[in-house]
Amino acid sequence: MTVDWGWFPDHQSDLVTLTLDHLSTAVPAVLFGLLIALPLAVIAHRVRALRGLLLGLSNILFTIPSIAIFVLLLPVTGLTRTTAITGLTIYTLVVLLRNTVEGLDSVPTKVREASTAMGARPLRTLLTVELPLAFPVIMAGVRVATVMAISLVSVASYIGYGGLGQLFTDGFQRNYPTPVVAGVLLSLLLALVADAVLVTIQWLCTPWLRRRA
Repeated sequence: MTVDWGWFPDHQSDLVTLTLDHLSTAVPAVLFGLLIALPLAVIAHRVRALRGLLLGLSNILFTIPSIAIFVLLLPVTGLTRTTAITGLTIYTLVVLLRNTVEGLDSVPTKVREASTAMGARPLRTLLTVELPLAFPVIMAGVRVATVMAISLVSVASYIGYGGLGQLFTDGFQRNYPTPVVAGVLLSLLLALVADAVLVTIQWLCTPWLRRRA
C-alpha cells in the first residue's frame, strides 16, 4: 500500500472541514447522552426495582447495529445531522448510564447520612455530595463514550454526515488508500485530544483528589 503524502497539504482545507464536521456530530451526541443518562441513573440508583429494567434496555439498544439505528431513524428525522446525532446518543447511553449508576453507588452511605443529618434535602445532597464524589467514575464513562462516538461518526457517512468517514468512502470507492489513512490518523488524533481534554477537566474539577495524591 502506497500513501501519497503530498495529498495531505493539497487537501488541508478539506481535512479541517471534515474534522470540524466530525466533532459537530460526536460532541453533541455525548452531551445529549449525558443529559439523558444523569436523571435515569439517579432513578436507577434510588429505585432499585427500576435499576435492572433501565440498564437492560440500554444494553438492548447497544446491541442494535449502528447502520440499523440510522436506517430506523431515517423515516422520522430524514437525511439530516439529527439522525446521526440521535443514533450516536443512543450508543453512548449504555456507557454513560452504567458508569453514572456505579459512581452513585460508590458514594459511602455514611456520607449521605451525614448530609441528611445536617438538614440537607435529597436534591441538595445529590448536587453537592453524591455527584461530586461520583464525578471521577462518571468522567471515566464520558471518556469512553466520547472515544466511542468519535469512532462511530464515520458510520454516519451512510447518510452523508460521517465527517472523516467520507474519506474512507472516497478511498474505498477509488481504491486509493491515502484518504483512508488520513481518516484513520485524524480520527485517532481526535480521540487522543478529546481524551486529554476530558482528563484535564476532571483534574481541574477534583481538587480534593489532587490534595490526596
